[in-house]
Amino acid sequence: MASSGDKRQAISGEEECQDRPESGRQYELRLYVAGQTPRSMEAFANLKKICEKHLKGRYSIEVIDLLENPRLAKGDQILAVPTLVRRLPEPVRKIIGTLADTERVLVGLDLRPRRP
Repeated sequence: MASSGDKRQAISGEEECQDRPESGRQYELRLYVAGQTPRSMEAFANLKKICEKHLKGRYSIEVIDLLENPRLAKGDQILAVPTLVRRLPEPVRKIIGTLADTERVLVGLDLRPRRP
């Protein structure tokens, strides 16, 4: 998880995926982390794996390191890290943690309906 000068990194999926009928929707994701800790690295790896499987070609990930730029937490009201913010498609959604529970992440990203 290398980062640029202001500790942001953008990653884009390159191929098209047909997971759901609205497969043309683009997903703009932000992953807020606090340094390159094991939890941050795990969250990034889990997110990348989920995106490649379910959003291939339809996503971008921006990684924001709050240790380097803490003021960026205010805009998305980040209280804990790691936190994933789905900025697009609207509405904005947040998922806190390492994103290890794939089912929870898919529901949070609105890629899978909530089970009763």
